[in-house]
Amino acid sequence: MTFLTIGHRGVMGVEPENTLRSYLRAERCGMDVIALDLRLSKDGALVAVHDPDVDRTTDGSGAVADLTVAELRELDAGQGERVPVLEEVLDAVRVPIQALVGDVATATALAALILRHDLTSRIEVASAQDGVLAETARLVPGVRTVLYAASPGGEAGSVVERASAVGAAAVAVDVHRLSLETVNSAHAAGLRVTGLAVDTLDLLRLARALGLDGAVTDFPEIRSTGRFTA
Repeated sequence: MTFLTIGHRGVMGVEPENTLRSYLRAERCGMDVIALDLRLSKDGALVAVHDPDVDRTTDGSGAVADLTVAELRELDAGQGERVPVLEEVLDAVRVPIQALVGDVATATALAALILRHDLTSRIEVASAQDGVLAETARLVPGVRTVLYAASPGGEAGSVVERASAVGAAAVAVDVHRLSLETVNSAHAAGLRVTGLAVDTLDLLRLARALGLDGAVTDFPEIRSTGRFTA
């Protein structure tokens, strides 16, 4: 199976996170998938922002949910970049998208867009919330989903059971907290396993030693190195 490299918010280690500049560089560097975060603006647009507010990632302040797209457009998201809406990202890059959502309202809006534009083969939906993934699967039959988990839980089977219960195709877990037992359990259940965030050569070696299917990374060099690391 191919070892996938997933660009974290583009390649946020070298470019402003969740910006078109970052996504375009991730594509140029050969990332297999681009992972981005989605939130709803005040006027219901799907915007690529990680935090619930814009204070850390832009020169503005306030909650994303309290700002319209027009207001978000006025902010500098780094090096003159603007906060993009999902449709802009889909137009700008051609690689598959892993869209991380944190609530049912955002998931519902994303599901509507996927259905409207027939994007089930291009967008997979990720969340740390089991209910969000379950609702997404209900709204978009056949959509691929990924369960994000900071840790696999108290027992190796915990994250596997959660993912299987909501019909997820994959789990993404902090690579520092992954064990071979968890990876084997997930693979036995037919789940893909990715580690996050794999940002050093040592962590890449660990990811390959554990038999992971891929790595979420902030840095483009992990992609090229990953092809040759046993």
